[in-house]
Amino acid sequence: MAAPFSSPTTPPPLRSIFQPNPNPPKALLSLPGSFHRGPHRAKVCYNSIGATSVSLWSSSANYSSLRNGSTKLSGKPVAVKRLLQNRRGVVRNATIEEIEAEKSLIEDDAKGRMEKTIDTMRTNFNSVRTGRANPSMLDKIEVEYYGTPVSLKSIAQISTPDASSLLVQPYDKSSLKAIEKAIVSSDLGLTPNNDGEVIRMSIPQLTSERRKELSKMVAKLAEEGKVALRNIRRDALKAYEKLEKEKKLSEDNVKDLSSDLQKLTDEYMKKLDNIFKQKEKELLKV
Repeated sequence: MAAPFSSPTTPPPLRSIFQPNPNPPKALLSLPGSFHRGPHRAKVCYNSIGATSVSLWSSSANYSSLRNGSTKLSGKPVAVKRLLQNRRGVVRNATIEEIEAEKSLIEDDAKGRMEKTIDTMRTNFNSVRTGRANPSMLDKIEVEYYGTPVSLKSIAQISTPDASSLLVQPYDKSSLKAIEKAIVSSDLGLTPNNDGEVIRMSIPQLTSERRKELSKMVAKLAEEGKVALRNIRRDALKAYEKLEKEKKLSEDNVKDLSSDLQKLTDEYMKKLDNIFKQKEKELLKV
């Protein structure tokens, strides 16, 4: 017996192509809060496998970035989930504050090194004896104290009882022999007199010939100081040129900074000349 006739299953209603899609895809995406540092935009592009490629770009005064990923659409709220991350590039440009900090660092370093050069030259000049007694004459003398070389002025008090003599009074009397040996070994040409308590030295008058020799020595020291100042200027210029190559400074910036650096160098050259002339005057004075 044939089965009773049954009506076919009612097919689902067809949606007209003119009927609006209740869940249209969103073209702009809201990104996680960690990316909300400035204005951001996201662009969604459909491909043949039903996925979207998401491109995010942002811009600010100092940074530019590009991030690529992909996501699938569903009936749930659209969220960005980077399943694929084929490319990620970040280009970072230095801020004005960073550039200014680098410039200041170069300037401060150059100025500090020039100041130390002047201090070193002043010490070197003072160690050259003249016809008058001066405690700084012994500044460069080092004493072997308990197996360690130390400066004389750190283990003894040095004074000038009069214009033609020096008095060395050690804090530890056991160092008297070592102090006497160090003075004799120096190039000062002094003869120490050790009485078991202190060391006395008379400063002999310089001959005309000796004064000329010392004057030449001081001139040589001054020239070495000038070379040191020029080298400091050269190092600073190289640092500025490096910033220019990194596109942090323009050519005009470097020219202005070079001009300022030359003025600073001239200032310290003048200081060095003044110290040299003062020492030369002391040496030639009878």
